[in-house]
Amino acid sequence: MDVATGMVDVAEVAARVRENIQKVIVGKTEVINLTLVAVLCEGHILFEDVPGIGKTTLAKALARSLGCSFRRIQFTPDLLPSDVTGISYFNQKTQEFEFRPGPIMAQVVLADEINRATPRTQSALLEAMQERQVTVDLDTWPLPRPFIVLATQNPIELEGTFPLPEAQIDRFLMRLAIGYPSVEEEDAMLLRFERSDPLETLQPVTDAEQILALQRQVRTVRVEASVRRYIVSIARATRGYEGITLGVSPRGTLALYHTAQAWAALQGREFVIPDDVKFLAPYVLTHRVLIDPQARLRGRQPHELVADIVDTVPVPVEQ
Repeated sequence: MDVATGMVDVAEVAARVRENIQKVIVGKTEVINLTLVAVLCEGHILFEDVPGIGKTTLAKALARSLGCSFRRIQFTPDLLPSDVTGISYFNQKTQEFEFRPGPIMAQVVLADEINRATPRTQSALLEAMQERQVTVDLDTWPLPRPFIVLATQNPIELEGTFPLPEAQIDRFLMRLAIGYPSVEEEDAMLLRFERSDPLETLQPVTDAEQILALQRQVRTVRVEASVRRYIVSIARATRGYEGITLGVSPRGTLALYHTAQAWAALQGREFVIPDDVKFLAPYVLTHRVLIDPQARLRGRQPHELVADIVDTVPVPVEQ
């Protein structure tokens, strides 16, 4: 397949998936596009937003549009790691131990209110998110591909929650917020759900095999040396910037690189431009930086510091 033709294929399939999801989700084109970027990178998303915005609906619509299996895990303080990964039990009939897979053994997994589970249970996701496998009683089981975790947490209600450790937050490709709909969008939503739920009749527009092929194709998007250095410069600038105590890890640099490739492919391009990097940096890097207490007392927020860094790093120009 020609590279340019491949990028058109990525854009066309993504457009079909986006239009299909928007049969259920009114508007929110940018959020859906960023979710598709995560799918093309086989990365994970942390949705930080208030309840009732449509996070669960988006996850279900995505899974159905991709023709992928879907499971939802409601994280609670009494949830055990085995409730996520599965258990090995002794079958009395066969007189052998057998593996009973947990809900993590799906292609699209919604980890609802992930910060309500204990750190021990949260850590059960680490191996799955990073290595696409789970280990139960010394046996390792591969996860189905593609595999994406869509985790949610409520930024307002913090009572009875366990903050995610930095190591786990770093596993998320992006952190997104869906946000409230506009007046027109909310009015259209009422009409759309007036008589029935469109999610119940939503049909797939692609399948897992095609998604895996597109993921491989996205990795062929060209990134010129100057743009590559631009990505590295932004990531490195976070590590010594005033007000930031913990900068972006190399995993974050890779995340920005691969999401820029996917975003370019969504636009039908076979190359990355600096504007792709500038657009994605807030979504990919903000949750990976830790600001110091003095900066927080001054009212500084991580997204503001990342925006300042992006504005100060010189943008490569065509010679």
